[in-house]
Amino acid sequence: MKTFDIHPVDRSLQEAVQQKIDNLNKPKGSLGRLEELAMQVCLVQHTLEPSLAHPCHLLLGGDHGIEREGVSVSPREVTWQQMINFTRGGGGVNMFCRQHGFKLRIVDVGVDYDLSSVDGIINRKIARGTGNFLYGPAMSWAEYDRAIQIGSDLADACAQEGCRVLSIGEMGIGNTSPSSIWMHLLGNIPLKDCIGAGSGLNAPGIQHKYDVLSRAVAHSQLSTLNSPLHEVIRYFGGFEMVTAIGAMLRAAELHVMILIDGFIMTACAVAAIKLYPAIQDYMIFTHCGDESGHKRMLDIVNAKPLLKLGLRLGEGTGALCAFPIIDSAVRMMNEMNNFSSAKITKYF
Repeated sequence: MKTFDIHPVDRSLQEAVQQKIDNLNKPKGSLGRLEELAMQVCLVQHTLEPSLAHPCHLLLGGDHGIEREGVSVSPREVTWQQMINFTRGGGGVNMFCRQHGFKLRIVDVGVDYDLSSVDGIINRKIARGTGNFLYGPAMSWAEYDRAIQIGSDLADACAQEGCRVLSIGEMGIGNTSPSSIWMHLLGNIPLKDCIGAGSGLNAPGIQHKYDVLSRAVAHSQLSTLNSPLHEVIRYFGGFEMVTAIGAMLRAAELHVMILIDGFIMTACAVAAIKLYPAIQDYMIFTHCGDESGHKRMLDIVNAKPLLKLGLRLGEGTGALCAFPIIDSAVRMMNEMNNFSSAKITKYF
């Protein structure tokens, strides 16, 4: 099993960063969260002149065996149809990547369709969807290890191009179900409080989803307090989700900022934090979405999201929407004048 060397950020520059922030020509603390973000990026990069060079976005696609149990209103073919749509530039993720200058990598790690001949899709398929975790593990240990490695390799490829900020999104019909179970087991939260409408279930549909997921947890014999983390992640996870965890872990190892999107990617972030607590220093939680339970999942790791816009599209779109705020924090550090050079009296 692959391990990662992730340490808390080096805080030896913290006082110098704070002095630079406080000496910018503005009232002390007047830029609020931007100042907190600037501090975080400076500490991750260990510099007084941070950079968000070559931003990259990974869009990871995979299907889920549990979808066969009717836990999603959307049919599984939407996964491959949307993956092809992304190659044509027609998705929300495409629009926001163009708007904010992100290089988009569309990666098939487990779609139940042959996309190998489609231009614009990177083929890293592990299998054509996970197993149905109502009856057994979603993936084997070999598949789990491969997903982690693929994610790590993708983060490496971005970093080798000079990437200093990585966002990750997903495309996988049914992936709110494993996310809800991870939330339940990793956060010790009642399962009913972890389940929402996904892509549009009505009340009877949500009840059916709860019944299916309750049976799956009972059959697995995994518990909220005593089960090994890797086993919980492997048993219920999707290939796109475990790949995302691998990418997050490697990005932190490389001191690349990680933008965390909505419900699915927050579940992946929580799993990564449970495995390597120091990784949270490298994460920015970009928004609190409209999926039921997202706020409670953020609360598991005391995360403070930047935005609350009622988003629940996935694909990483919330992370991309929040990027300009982070960019403003970095520009503040690099472009604002200080009191001395602006010849303004420092009054505090």
